[in-house]
Amino acid sequence: MKDLLLILLLIFVGQTLGSLIGLIKKPSKVALYGSISFAASMMIAISFVQLIPEGLKYTPPFLIAISFFAGMTIMWIADRLLPHINPELIKKEKPSVKRSVTMLVIGIALHNIPEGLAIGVGFTITAKLGIAIALAIAIQDLPENIATIVPLYNLTKKKMKSFIILTTTVLFEVVGFILGYLALKGASLSWLGASLALAAGFMVYISVEELIPSAQVKRYPKTAAIAMILGVMCVLLTSII
Repeated sequence: MKDLLLILLLIFVGQTLGSLIGLIKKPSKVALYGSISFAASMMIAISFVQLIPEGLKYTPPFLIAISFFAGMTIMWIADRLLPHINPELIKKEKPSVKRSVTMLVIGIALHNIPEGLAIGVGFTITAKLGIAIALAIAIQDLPENIATIVPLYNLTKKKMKSFIILTTTVLFEVVGFILGYLALKGASLSWLGASLALAAGFMVYISVEELIPSAQVKRYPKTAAIAMILGVMCVLLTSII
């Protein structure tokens, strides 16, 4: 029960804390981009150091590979289908506020579901693995929500309304977690291994396609390098403990 509560706490903290920081005072670019790089390296490291090796204990390598690429493909399709808002275009095009807010929230909410699924899959194997994934995603959610609430506030012009709208999207991550856990609880070991590889595909895609480009690696190479090294070291240390 304690492990479950800790995971739920991490899910909510990453979402709400990022929103609060973004509303109160946006952090420096170095801190923001560094945290994104740190989150990206953690998620990649967890995928290749914990999820895939754990999956290989139960599932043949060819099925692991198929599941991994299936996870990346699902995220790629979702990325193309889900609505996105470019903060710069908001100023230029002046779209309907209601429509823009709706599109932004739908995109964030649906992106939270596979993150929750990844946590649920890990928790099905061991509580430790579920907590490690939840921690990595919480760290990723923090800068992501800082960056998201700014354009959302520009649209609504109301801080409390922006905060409530964005934090309600955390419920989709919780739903994903519950679905992932219940769907795989009692499943065969082969399915569990394949699901771990699928979750790894989700996390690697999010890191490579969304987080690393957002981290402005070319503009802040030293910050990105240090943050990524620390992220990998953090995962390695948690694997040992």
